[in-house]
Amino acid sequence: MAIKVYGHPFSPAAKRVLLALAEKGLDYEHILIDLATGQQKKDPLISINPFGQVPGFQDGDLQLFESRAITRYIAHAYADKGTPLIPEDPKKLAVIGVWLEVEAQKFDAAGQKLSFEILVKPIKGLTTDEAVVEEGQAQLAAVLDIYEARLGKSKYLGGDDFSLADLHHIPIVSNLQKTKVKAVFDARPAVAAWAATLLARPAWQKINAA
Repeated sequence: MAIKVYGHPFSPAAKRVLLALAEKGLDYEHILIDLATGQQKKDPLISINPFGQVPGFQDGDLQLFESRAITRYIAHAYADKGTPLIPEDPKKLAVIGVWLEVEAQKFDAAGQKLSFEILVKPIKGLTTDEAVVEEGQAQLAAVLDIYEARLGKSKYLGGDDFSLADLHHIPIVSNLQKTKVKAVFDARPAVAAWAATLLARPAWQKINAA
């Protein structure tokens, strides 16, 4: 059975999964879930993700939800395909694991807040709260200060090779680069170079062109 991804083009979480599949060069069926009409709360997605959120994922008889869990599965199950996303060396894997947690716990908290205020609210006809944006930018700047120090020592967060730790950032980095928040990245040379390198990846270009 083919891999199936239930998602929506505007969802950073769904894009995270599609990007992992693209990096691995894997074929899949992308099933569009119309978030505007609440399809995420109905079958077939609700039977995969009981929280009613995209993405949902199927690989044969395996069903998964939560994008980061899905990308980890892809990285392990298809380790011999395409771009290596996780190393075999346990010490290198541990370092990458640290930055996977940083992305999920620190970066995403600020990035999602900013994306919602600046990009999602206008689409929904809501007014952006500039106080929340200012707070989010300060939160993001504090995280990126840590990244700047790290990226001054290695090309990527997990080391000298691109990994899942970098991949998980790409959808939100891409969103924020389209807004005034880009200045927060640009103020940090190593972070700006890293962001540009991530967004230039062929797999990401392919996902964005789809």
